[in-house]
Amino acid sequence: MLQTPKAVVLLSGGLDSATCLALAKSQGFLPLAMSFRYGQRHQVELAAAARVARALGAARHVVTDIDLRPFGGSALTAEIAVPKDRPDAEMAVGIPITYVPARNTIFLSFALALAEVEAAQDIFIGVNAVDYSGYPDCRPDYIAAFQQMANLATKAAVADGRRLTIHTPLIALSKAEIIRTGLGLGVDYGMTISCYDPTPEGAACGRCDSCRLRLNGFAAAGIVDPAPYAWRPMMVPVA
Repeated sequence: MLQTPKAVVLLSGGLDSATCLALAKSQGFLPLAMSFRYGQRHQVELAAAARVARALGAARHVVTDIDLRPFGGSALTAEIAVPKDRPDAEMAVGIPITYVPARNTIFLSFALALAEVEAAQDIFIGVNAVDYSGYPDCRPDYIAAFQQMANLATKAAVADGRRLTIHTPLIALSKAEIIRTGLGLGVDYGMTISCYDPTPEGAACGRCDSCRLRLNGFAAAGIVDPAPYAWRPMMVPVA
């Protein structure tokens, strides 16, 4: 009897990773969710990740503790202000201070270890190269390079012939397309949070780059974002 193939899904608790988890399941994988407590200022995302993992039927949810605060260099892990109220044109240029050095490389390395132990040949990550903040570790050539490295670095690939595939199903989608895809798969985005600087109660700020990109996506999809916000701009949905 054929077993359902497993896939490790990197799950932050945000909109993109929740959609990724739903897509992995819809494609016939048994999803193993993996989240990180890495010293991020927005740790409320972990509660959101737990909600999403339960609601979307992850077979396992691993939360791994690492600490990136000693390195600093990011508004998400150091005492650096999170940029707010930036115009769309400004968000589209350069690499912002919310970039966490080497974060996706670290996360994918942990996912690779879990995949090898679980005999999974697939990893899903919700990186996006369209509506994103310019992070270099969200680009297709980076993902291709990591996949090549992974298949040189594990016993599973080298000795057992179990080659790894890194899936990036959202990489060429706009935020509105991601939202429509997730809604079609039954994702409740009210469970998720994408904010870089949420309130202690877990409401999104509505003003950081991540909130702005998310709200723009919902407006473009013609849908009101169901997640709680401490403040949200007046936005007219566009079909």
